Amino acid sequence: MSVRERNESAWLLPNDGTRTNHQLREDMRRYDDTDEVDLVIVGCGAGGAVLLQRLARAGWSVVALDAGPHWDPDSDWVSDEVGSHGLYWTEPRVIDGDDPVPLGSNNSGRGVGGGTVHFAGYTPRFHPSDFRTASTGGVGADWPLDYDDLRPYYQDLEQELPVAGQAWPWGDPHRYPHSPHPVGGGALLAQRGARALGIEMRVGPVAITNGRFGNRPHCIYRGFCLQGCKVNAKASTLITHVPDALAHGAEVRADAMVTGVELDERTGLSTGVHYVKDGTARFQRARHVAVAGYSIETPRLLLNSTSRRFPDGMCNDHDLVGRYLMVQGAPQTAGRYPQEVRAYKAPPPEVSTEAFYETDPSKPYKRGFSIQCVSPLPVTFAEHVAAQGHWGGVLREYMRDYVHWSNLGALCEFLPLPGNRVTLADETDRHGLRVARFTYSQCDNDRQLMVAAREVMEQIHRAAGAEEVITIDRYAHLVGGARMASDPTRGVVDGQQRAFAVPNLLITDGSTLPTQGAANPALTIMSLAARTAALLVADARRGLDARQAAS
Repeated sequence: MSVRERNESAWLLPNDGTRTNHQLREDMRRYDDTDEVDLVIVGCGAGGAVLLQRLARAGWSVVALDAGPHWDPDSDWVSDEVGSHGLYWTEPRVIDGDDPVPLGSNNSGRGVGGGTVHFAGYTPRFHPSDFRTASTGGVGADWPLDYDDLRPYYQDLEQELPVAGQAWPWGDPHRYPHSPHPVGGGALLAQRGARALGIEMRVGPVAITNGRFGNRPHCIYRGFCLQGCKVNAKASTLITHVPDALAHGAEVRADAMVTGVELDERTGLSTGVHYVKDGTARFQRARHVAVAGYSIETPRLLLNSTSRRFPDGMCNDHDLVGRYLMVQGAPQTAGRYPQEVRAYKAPPPEVSTEAFYETDPSKPYKRGFSIQCVSPLPVTFAEHVAAQGHWGGVLREYMRDYVHWSNLGALCEFLPLPGNRVTLADETDRHGLRVARFTYSQCDNDRQLMVAAREVMEQIHRAAGAEEVITIDRYAHLVGGARMASDPTRGVVDGQQRAFAVPNLLITDGSTLPTQGAANPALTIMSLAARTAALLVADARRGLDARQAAS
């Protein structure tokens, strides 16, 4: 089946220089709250939007509720760092622990498309080893499924986004549907330094069109990928899956904040969700509920959804909701070069290496890290410089030199620990809901990985000819908090992302990942959602066939 035959989103976008099919949104089917839809989805980001599109295609009645707006790239997005803060989830949260994790721009999204609206577009696969870290390496957790279970969904999503890049030699070697993008100044320097050290780097993979795709244009390398792509060249589920879902009868109900999941105490099944829209409390009935609010808001919603059956929060029989939440260590190293680099004039993750991804028996730590180009714009780069203790006139001098700097970033596989978790704080938000408290502390293995990644990135810059090198320690990406497992004493959902405790409740976002690898998680979240949809459709078909046979 061709891409267009299974997902026509790219061809449903306008071809007249605008970016949004307003007629498609105006003609969208609208369900009543009293309609018992087949599925209501909480959150319309990486996982929620893919699930929406797949099940709408299969003929299900589906509604996705999102707390943020249904973005219009033409009118809502601006080529400005400060002006783009509305893309991020900035509702109140509490952070603590030995190593508190700042929340906002690099690990949560707001509105239809979720975090894919402002992610860098970097879409690597997880490695086969990621699914068996406990049994093969003695750390982390084993997944209740294998890499081979996800491979066909990785392939489908890579075609639908689409992904551009060189043939990939690491993990499960594979190719990408679009050829790699040309590289800019920062990537050329990274390649030079890596070659001098004997480190292999490859171009991509990025979910950015290299050439026309449907009505989506070629990337024009304007540098504002993290501020919402006004060109529609960079993929986000807002343009890669939502249009096809709407064309097949789905509804996207934006600016609708879900406040609770309702449980029928008699049957043990969910009956729908409570939400607030335009200041009015409402309830949407549904035969199935899928929560896709990501790794902070999904546990928070479950913990706030109490009942006689679940006094400590829905699906929290074994005190696992909110636990094993992970971030990736994401140090960034900048090198100052004598020539102008202008690293921002290219997709942010141009070239990368996974040469350090797997456990190296000669090292004192387990698992590994990846390295990729990153291209922080001036405000973000100023934060990096200020973190070195430079202020006032010195900071201004560094910023005048901005076009001479090139940046590398690492993703270190931090381990899942039970004490790293989301609980409920005493504070409440504007809806009266208790806000999330995110407690996070690194372990020794995490710290050793961060140091190792810093050293390699600094070596690459120096080998490429950098005159000065600076590094900032930071975090990226959130996964875990409602992890999948083989039985309910180890996880919240099974390998189909179905809750053990509530059979018609699904969780289809990054919170279900038992481990996170050293790869950006978006493609894996989307692929898991596509797999869950396929299994739901197959289960429904088997049930229909059985009923027809019985009659």
